Amino acid sequence: MKLKKLSLRTRIFLAMILLVLLASILISAVAIFQYKEERQDYHKGRLERKEENIQTHLKRVLNGRQNTWEVKTENIPVIFKEEIFNVADIHKLQINLYDLEGELLISSKYELKRDIATCLDAEVLNSISNTAAHRFVDKHRENGEIFQSSYTYLTDQRFKPIAILNLPYLEKDDFLTKELEEFLRRIAYAYMLVLLMGIVIAFLLSKYITKSLKTISDKINATRLEKRNEKIEVSDTSEEISTLVNSYNSMIDELEESAVQLARSEREQAWREMAKQVAHEIKNPLTPMRLTVQNFQRKFDATDEKIHSKLDEYSKTLIQQIDTMSSIASAFSNFAKMPAQQNETLNVVKIVKLALDIFNEDYIFFTADQKEIIAKFDRTQLIRVITNLVKNGIQAIPEDQIPRIVINVGTQDNNVIVTVADNGAGVAEENMGKVFEPKFTTKTSGMGLGLAMVKNIVETYKGTITFTSERDKGTTFTVTFPKE
Repeated sequence: MKLKKLSLRTRIFLAMILLVLLASILISAVAIFQYKEERQDYHKGRLERKEENIQTHLKRVLNGRQNTWEVKTENIPVIFKEEIFNVADIHKLQINLYDLEGELLISSKYELKRDIATCLDAEVLNSISNTAAHRFVDKHRENGEIFQSSYTYLTDQRFKPIAILNLPYLEKDDFLTKELEEFLRRIAYAYMLVLLMGIVIAFLLSKYITKSLKTISDKINATRLEKRNEKIEVSDTSEEISTLVNSYNSMIDELEESAVQLARSEREQAWREMAKQVAHEIKNPLTPMRLTVQNFQRKFDATDEKIHSKLDEYSKTLIQQIDTMSSIASAFSNFAKMPAQQNETLNVVKIVKLALDIFNEDYIFFTADQKEIIAKFDRTQLIRVITNLVKNGIQAIPEDQIPRIVINVGTQDNNVIVTVADNGAGVAEENMGKVFEPKFTTKTSGMGLGLAMVKNIVETYKGTITFTSERDKGTTFTVTFPKE
C-alpha cells in the first residue's frame, strides 16, 4: 500500500536503482559459485596429477636397476625404505603404502601431524576392489580445513596390484581465496561506479519520463469551469503522452464551450428569477393603490365637508405604497451592487457599537473580548452586515416571547470573529441549506435579500459566515474575516 502512494517518478527511480543492485548481487553470487566450482576442479585435478606422477615415480623405483629385491608386497618396506622419503620430498606430498589387506607397510615423514591409520576400513578396500578405476577418494573436514585422501593400487610390470597407495592431500586455498577477494574488491569498485552512474541516469530518465506527466497533472489541477483554461503544449514526447495531451486539449475546447453555454444559461435564469421577484414585489403595493384610487373616485364628493381630510388620508396611503416600492427598488439595487473593497483600517469594536446605536431596543446586548480590535474592512459594509444580522434576529423572535439578542466581537488566530445570537424560533431542518439564498424568507414581509447580501459582502473580503440553530431556542450567526 505504501508503494502505491509513491509517485511514478520515484517508482521508476527506485526500480532502476534496484535493478543495478540486483545485477551486482547476482554477478557476485555467480562469481563466488564459479570460484567454488573452479576450486573443487582444481584440487580434484591436482590430486589426480600428483597421484599419477607419484605412481610413475614409484614404479621407476620398483623397476630400476638399483632395486635388487623381488617386487612383491612383503618387500615393499625394504624397497622404499629410503626412496619413499625422496619421492615425498620431490612431490611435496605425504605417501602411505598399505598391503592388499589394508595393513600399513611404510609411510613418509608425516608433515601434517595427524595420526596415520595402520589399517584401512573395509569400505575403502571394497571401493578399490569393486570399482572399474580401482580408486577411492575420501573427503572430510578437520579444524576448518578440507582434506582429501586418495587410495589406488600400486602395480608391478605385469599390472598386478602389490600395494595400496594412499596420498593424504590438504586443500590449501590461500592463493585462490586471495584471488577471489581481489576480484570481489575490483567488482565492488566497478559496481559502486555503476551504481553512481545508475543513480544519475535513473534520476534524469525518471525526470524526463515524468516531465510531460507533471505538466499535464499541473494543467488538470488548474482546470476550472469558471475561467479560461490554457491548452498543453509539449514537444518531444512519446505517442502515449501525445495522445493524452490531445485528449486533454480536446476536453478543454469542449469545456470552454460548455462553460460559455452554462454561463449564458445561468445569466438568463438569474434575470428570469429577478424579473419574477421584482414583478411579484411590485404587485403587492400596486393592488392597494389601485383599490384606494377606485374607492376615492367612486366616493368623491366636492361638497363634502371632510373632503380635505379624506384627500389627505388618500395621499398618505399612496405615499406609503410608493415608499414601499422605492424600498423594493433600493433593496434589489443594493443586492446587485458588489461592495467596494476600501480596506480601511478601523476598530471593529467601535464600528459595531456605532452600527448598534440605531437600535433602541433594550434587549440588545453587546460584548467584546478586547477594547480595540484593528482590522481592514469597509466601514459602511461592516455596518450593513451588523444591521442586517440584528434585524434578522429581531424578526426571528416570536411576539409572545421575551426577546434577547447578544452581539460579541472577538479574535481567533489572525481572524476577527463576530457573533450575533438570538433566542428566536430557530431555523427549520428543511430550510438549513436555503438561508443564504436570494429571495428566500420565512417572514410575511421582506424580500429575503438581507442574509444573501451579508454573505456576498463577507465573501468579498475573503471571509465566511456560518450559523448554528436549535428549534425554538435560537440561532447564532458567526462572521469570520481576516484582520488584513
